[in-house]
Amino acid sequence: MTNRRDFIKQATALSIAGSLSPMAFARQTDNGNSGKMIWANLLHLGTNMWEDHPYLEWPEGVYKDDYQCKNSAEAYAWMRGYRPFLIFNEPVWNDILQNMVTAGMNMVIIDLGDGVKYESHPEIAVKNAWSTGKLKKELAKIRELGLEPIPKLNFATTHDAWMGEYSRMVSTKRYYEVCRNLIDEVVDLFDTPRFFHLGMDEEVAHHQMTYNYAVMRQNDLWWNDLYFYIDQVEKKGVRPWVWADYGWHQPEVFFKKMPKSVLQSNWYYGKDFDVKTNSSVNFYNDLEAHGYDQMPTGSNWDNNDNMEYTVEHCKNNIDPSRLHGFIMASWFPTIEVCRDKHKEAISQIMSAKKRFYR
Repeated sequence: MTNRRDFIKQATALSIAGSLSPMAFARQTDNGNSGKMIWANLLHLGTNMWEDHPYLEWPEGVYKDDYQCKNSAEAYAWMRGYRPFLIFNEPVWNDILQNMVTAGMNMVIIDLGDGVKYESHPEIAVKNAWSTGKLKKELAKIRELGLEPIPKLNFATTHDAWMGEYSRMVSTKRYYEVCRNLIDEVVDLFDTPRFFHLGMDEEVAHHQMTYNYAVMRQNDLWWNDLYFYIDQVEKKGVRPWVWADYGWHQPEVFFKKMPKSVLQSNWYYGKDFDVKTNSSVNFYNDLEAHGYDQMPTGSNWDNNDNMEYTVEHCKNNIDPSRLHGFIMASWFPTIEVCRDKHKEAISQIMSAKKRFYR
C-alpha cells in the first residue's frame, strides 16, 4: 500500500505533469472520441449500495411490471436496503442504450456492484448476477453502438453493501486484498478503460443513521484508503474518478490532499444555482479555481430542469480544457417501473446539449 508521504510526492509530480501536458492521461482520445465532449449516463447493474432495512419488501422474482413510480421517493425505495438477488430488467437496459444513441450520448458508466459474478470473488455476487462472459458480450455490444463503457465500484463505506461480508472488514489486510483483486479484474474485463469511477461519496455519519451496521473512515484513514484505490487503478494504466462532495465539508483538506490526477464529479440536483447561497454549486467554481478536471453531474431525481441549469453554469464557469463533459445520474434502478424516468433523464440530456452548443 502507498504510504502517505510517498503518495504526496507522487501526487505532486502528477499534478505538475498534468498542468504541463495533456499527454499525461488519455483525455477524450480513446475509442475515436478525440476532442469530443462526453455526454454520459450512469446506469445500475448492481443496486446494493445501502445497508439499511428495505423501505419496501420486494419478494424475489417479483418486478411488479404494472406498478408505475409516482415520484422519485417511491422509485428510490426500490433501491434502498440489501437484496440478495439482481434488480435488473434487460429489455429496459437495451431500450435505455438505444435511446442514449439516439440522443447523441457517448458514454455509459456502469455501477457494477454485486451484479457480476467475479472470478476473483464469486462469493460477492447476488442471485442471477451476470457472468463475466455475459458482461464482456454486453461491453462489446455497447461499443458497437458507439458508446464508451466505464466501470464504477463505489468503495465509500456508506455505499458498499455490495461487498457483502467484506464491507464489514474495511481497512484490514483482507479488505485491501479483495479491493485490489476486484479493481484488477474489472479493469481487465473492460479492456483497460479510460476511467475507473471509485465513488467515495457521502462517507459521513448522518448518511448511515438508518443502517443496521454503520462504519465510516475519517481523517488520515479515509485519505489512506483513497490513495490505495488510486494506486491500484493507476497501476493498471487507468485514470481514477471520484465524487467530489468530500470537499463540501472539508475544502482546505480536500484541496491540499486530492491529486490533480483524479477526475472530479461534483454534483447537485436542485434548481438553485446562486453561488452566493449554494455551496454545492459554488464547489464547481472552487474546483475550477484549483485547476481540477471535471465531469459535472446532474439528475432528473428532483426536477426536470437541473441538467440544463448544470450545463449552463458549468459552461460559463469551467475552462474548456478542464471540462470533460457531463453525467446524467437519475439514480433509478434499471427496471420496467422506472423506464419512463430513464427516458425522461435522456430527454433532459438532449435539452442540455442544445443549450450547451447554442
